[in-house]
Amino acid sequence: MERRTMFKNIGMAGLATALPLTSSLAGGRVVHNDMLRVDKHPYHRFALGDLELTIVTDGKLTMQPVQPSFAPGVAADAVQALLRDNFRSTDKIELGMNILVIRKGRQVILVDAGAGTLFGPGSGWLPQSLVDAGFALNEVSDVVLTHAHPDHMGGLLRKDGSLVFPNAQVYLSQAEQDFWMAPLQDFSRSKYGDIKSLQPMIAGIKKNIQAQGKRLHFLDYSKSLLGCIRLHLAPGHTPGHTLVEIFSGSEKLLHIADLVHSDVLLFPHPEWGFYGDTDFKQAVTTRRTVLAALAASRTKVLAYHLPWPGLGHVRTKEEAFEWVADSFATPYAAIPHKGEPGMKHEC
Repeated sequence: MERRTMFKNIGMAGLATALPLTSSLAGGRVVHNDMLRVDKHPYHRFALGDLELTIVTDGKLTMQPVQPSFAPGVAADAVQALLRDNFRSTDKIELGMNILVIRKGRQVILVDAGAGTLFGPGSGWLPQSLVDAGFALNEVSDVVLTHAHPDHMGGLLRKDGSLVFPNAQVYLSQAEQDFWMAPLQDFSRSKYGDIKSLQPMIAGIKKNIQAQGKRLHFLDYSKSLLGCIRLHLAPGHTPGHTLVEIFSGSEKLLHIADLVHSDVLLFPHPEWGFYGDTDFKQAVTTRRTVLAALAASRTKVLAYHLPWPGLGHVRTKEEAFEWVADSFATPYAAIPHKGEPGMKHEC
């Protein structure tokens, strides 16, 4: 099956998911980390055809304990053993937040906007990360949202409600908007226990969507967007959860958003799942389908929550999959940013 056909066949089955990213997440805790004291936030810059791509960091979210946020209902011994075998902490999982910046001529396009001020000083680094990478906030022309969870959309607004990117147009799935703006959200296919605890998050999402006003546009999956993006609906994590394919000439990169939250747990065990998937079974099906297509096509991938900078490939391993992270011989970029003729650092 061709990859584009596969994405089309994912369809709209099983709409509904939400991620309780307020003070808790899926029965675990989001730990507010102290911000690292660094002179400049790192970035990774590379070419894709005629496009200049840059990955910047919005910081991280720390999930503690591991279960039930990950692998709800799975025997703890199995989860702990897999983490130990991969030299990872058995106490917590850290989620990166890798923001893609696309420079196309005068356009500066973000894929997602990070967490903003919602989760403490360990996240919300995007504005400073952009400046450190040579971008001005007022030159951001477009923000393409993969979905409306607060760790992806929260960075559109400052604490006072003003716009972080005042000149940007914003793009979101209509299915996503319709789900969150409805009077009631259906979480009946989720693993959530206390639905009432989600209400502050839902109220925040509604406020953020409303604040975008006329600059909010709905995604059209039948057309390319901004001359360099194709969109693929991949529901399960949320109703409008969208994968973003960036292309230039014959080259492409697929941003898989929140398809996978752990490189160690969910590639070998897609069925273990993530508590933040409201339609848990649909998310598992989507995850398996997309990972199989990526392994078959050998497509290069960017993952929002995987370890920095989130670039790599998927390959099959036994009856499941394996994440192969990209490696870099040096921390230096091939492309200096315009206006920075001597700047070649990209770590």
